[in-house]
Amino acid sequence: MLSLRIRSLRVVLFVAMVAAAGVLAEARVGVRVAFDKTFDFKSVRTWGWHAEKKGEVMMARTVKDDPDAARKRAEPLIIDAVTTELAKLKIQPAGANPDVTLTYFLLLTNNTSAQTVGQFLPATLEWGLPPFAPATQSLKIMNSGSLVFDLNAKDKIVWRGVADAKVDVYASDADREKTLREAVRDLFKKYPKS
Repeated sequence: MLSLRIRSLRVVLFVAMVAAAGVLAEARVGVRVAFDKTFDFKSVRTWGWHAEKKGEVMMARTVKDDPDAARKRAEPLIIDAVTTELAKLKIQPAGANPDVTLTYFLLLTNNTSAQTVGQFLPATLEWGLPPFAPATQSLKIMNSGSLVFDLNAKDKIVWRGVADAKVDVYASDADREKTLREAVRDLFKKYPKS
């Protein structure tokens, strides 16, 4: 009887862990958008890239960063993903005079997070002394990236989408492409349809 309960408990724990792993896999890319509520998004039928340049890559990780090399790798993927997602929204590419123009910004940097012993305790105790000497208890340093899209209509930004993700420097090119396409897809899902 006891072994049956232990097996049942193991099965429940295994299912819970698998479900939690699925949630974490879904949360790889954080997405947020802002848009002009007075702009008529229903009237948008065509789009085009910004006339001067499609986008820009900005890097602040090491002194050896090469934004041009990163742009040459990422830009074809971004262009293809955007074209696919805007076609799903029934917004077609235009050669001249598009309803909206699009610009992207790919930001790659390092991000740090630290916690110290006693950080979440009150500043003073009964005697007015701190409970602990400050010492770093947890330190995270990770590569992070943001992909930003600006949609402009008549030189005014009417929609901005930002996708944030941790960047795994050891990830394969296929995994990076999947993450980038996922970011673009999730951003344009939040495009206002009315």
